[in-house]
Amino acid sequence: MNHRHKHVWYGFLVMGIASLLWFVIRTGSKPSRAAYPCQKAALVNASAWLGMLALPAIARRDALLAGPAPLRIVVLFLAAVAAAGIAGQAAGFFTSASFQPSQPAGQVVDLRLAARRLPAGTFSDIYAVQGTTGADEGFQRLIAKMEGRDQSFYALFNRDDVLILKVNSQWDERGGTNTDLVKAIVEGVLGHPDEFAGEIVIADNGQAQYGAAGSGGSLDWERNNAVDQTQSMRKVAERFSARHRVSTVSWDRLTSSRVEEYVRGDARDGYVVESSASPETGIIVSYPKFASRYGTRISFKEGIWDSGSGSYDSGRLKVINVPVLKSHSIYGVTASVKHYMGVVSDRLAGHTPHRSVGTGGMGTQMAQTRFPVLNVLDAVWINAAPGRGPRTSYSQATQVNIIAASRDPVALDYWAAKSILLPAARELGYGGADSMDPDLTRRGSFGDWLRLSLKALQRAGYPVTIDLEKVNVTVTSLEGFRVPAD
Repeated sequence: MNHRHKHVWYGFLVMGIASLLWFVIRTGSKPSRAAYPCQKAALVNASAWLGMLALPAIARRDALLAGPAPLRIVVLFLAAVAAAGIAGQAAGFFTSASFQPSQPAGQVVDLRLAARRLPAGTFSDIYAVQGTTGADEGFQRLIAKMEGRDQSFYALFNRDDVLILKVNSQWDERGGTNTDLVKAIVEGVLGHPDEFAGEIVIADNGQAQYGAAGSGGSLDWERNNAVDQTQSMRKVAERFSARHRVSTVSWDRLTSSRVEEYVRGDARDGYVVESSASPETGIIVSYPKFASRYGTRISFKEGIWDSGSGSYDSGRLKVINVPVLKSHSIYGVTASVKHYMGVVSDRLAGHTPHRSVGTGGMGTQMAQTRFPVLNVLDAVWINAAPGRGPRTSYSQATQVNIIAASRDPVALDYWAAKSILLPAARELGYGGADSMDPDLTRRGSFGDWLRLSLKALQRAGYPVTIDLEKVNVTVTSLEGFRVPAD
C-alpha cells in the first residue's frame, strides 16, 4: 500500500468508526432511537465506509486467513456492520442523511413534562396530559384536573351557549387538528352536568388557497389526523348530529364575500372587514358572520343575533381554540396564537393578517374579535422539524402523545415550545431548532412576535404572560400509560 492510499484507507477507517461510535452512543439503552434520522444516517455511513475496508479484505481470502487473529476479528466485525447496514437499506428501513423521517407511521419521542405548583386561581394555569392518543380518556382526565384546580371546564360556558370549536382544517394528514381530540371535546361539552342544550360548530378558514390541495381547507379530508385516518371533522359532527346540534362550517366559502353586520340589515353570510389597520400591529381585523346549519345567526365578534329584538347576545357565544403544535417555515412555531389566522379573511383584508403575524397581529385579532374561553393544544402528533411546517405528512410527524390546555394562549405557546417542540427536535437530532425557541427575540422570530402579540392582548386588558414563574403547570398521565416499547 503506497503512502497516498494509506492516508485514504485510514480516512475511511476513522469515518466508519466515528459513525459507528456515534450510532452506539446516541442510541444507548433505547433501541427505538435507531429509527431517528441522524441515527439512520450514522449507520449508513458506518456500513458504507467500513464496507470499503472489510469487503475487499474478505475478497482476498488467502491473505486474510494468513493474517493475525486480531486482524481477522476486526475485518469480520467491520464486514458484519457493513452487511447489517446494507441489508437495512435494502429493506427500506434506513435513509440517507437528509434528516427526513422515513417511517410511514412517523416517529415516537417520549417526553416527561415537569409540573409547577402555584396557588390555585391564577389565570395562567396550564393542564397537560401525557400518554394520550386523543381517542381515549385523555381529555376527560384534563377536565378532571381543571376541576381539581378550581377552574371547572363547565364554568367556561352555559348549557344553552353556542360553542365554536376553532380547528385547523387547512392541512390533511398530521397537519390538521386531531379529530379524535375534537370528538373528545364535543363529548366533554355534551357531558355538561346541567345537560347541554346549546350548539357546537366546528369551524375554520383555510383561506380558499394554498393548503394540502392548493385550494384551501377542508372539513372532510380523506386522510386525517386520527387513529382512524378516515375520520374527518364532518364525520365527527355527524356522529352527534342525530341527537345534538353539532355541525361543521368551512369559512373558506365565505372568505371572498365582504358583508356588513346583521344590525346594519345585512343577512348574508360572509366576512366583516374593519375599515383601517391597527396602528400598533398593522393588521386589518376581519371575522366571519354566518348562519349555522340550525339557523343560528352568528357574528364571531358580536355574538348571537336575535332578529326579533334586533340585538346581539354576546355572552352566549364562546370559542374553544384547538390548534396543532408544529413548526412553521416563516414564523417558527404555530400553536394557539398563530391559529387565529384561521379566523381572518386574508384575501379581503389585503393579506395584512398573515404579514402582521410577525408584528403581533394575531394578538390584535384575538383582542378585537373574540378571545377563546379555552385553548386546547393538540400535541399528540407534532412537527418537530424546524422550518418544515405547517404542512405535516404522516411520515414527517413525531408522536409525543400530549394534550394541554390553558385560558392563556401566550403562556401555553411559550411553555409548549420550551417543553415539547424544542426537546423533541433536539432528541431527534434536528438542526435549526433555535427558530422555535421563544427566548430568542431577533426581529420577526417566534420569540419576537409572540411578545408583540402578548403586548397587544395586554393593552386590551387580558392578563397573559410568558413568565413561567407565574404559570401553574399541572401534569398527569393516563392510568396504565406506558412508555412505547422499543
